[in-house]
Amino acid sequence: MRTPPNERVSSDIVDEAAPGHASGSERRCILSGETHPREELIRLAIAPTGEVLPDPNAKAPGRGAWIAPDRAALESGIADGHLKRALMRAFKGGPDGITLSYSEDLPLAVESALKRTLADRLGLELRGGNIVLGSAKIEEHARTGRIALLLHAADSSEDGRKKLDQAWRVGLDEEGSGRRGIVLPLDRHALSVALGRENVVHLGVSGTRGANSGAAGRVGQAVMRLSRFMGSDPPD
Repeated sequence: MRTPPNERVSSDIVDEAAPGHASGSERRCILSGETHPREELIRLAIAPTGEVLPDPNAKAPGRGAWIAPDRAALESGIADGHLKRALMRAFKGGPDGITLSYSEDLPLAVESALKRTLADRLGLELRGGNIVLGSAKIEEHARTGRIALLLHAADSSEDGRKKLDQAWRVGLDEEGSGRRGIVLPLDRHALSVALGRENVVHLGVSGTRGANSGAAGRVGQAVMRLSRFMGSDPPD
């Protein structure tokens, strides 16, 4: 399969599925033409049938095309044919003998894939001991500076969020800053299913705020892509 232009990082082209593929590289969004760190973008891959599908973990074999996490731009690109033209350019018409296609429900498929990716990441971090659950325990850890990222379910109460947000600011030594935890585009039912626990309304990710790696970085990246795709940038 030929290399689509937006996969090019340097004169040396790497296979996305190759072991040891380096992170931190950049890719160009085929819709906007703008370049971003690959971790911030969403990869599209071609199924054996020629259907273009979301590959948010960038693990599908072969080459891929990349788009920014912007649902409005994707929907517009589908409506005016810009996405089709961009894909044809990126994949040089597609693999031999295969016609590229995609569903008009591609934005919904991307949203669902990003939600699964976030849910899977939360489950992995819970098993790794990096997730704090239960309001009382979260508050204790937050006040003592042991919560790097504070998350709330979409249907959590404002009072519950305010209490934990205030404790988090104390632990961060940022009282009066107005900093708040992130309200996720997932309700308590979705979080409970993802974590295999009952009534998950709030959760904390262990660590020191500001770290660019570790559990908070991994969860934060998944949250950022989903939130931006759904049109609600999370706070810094």
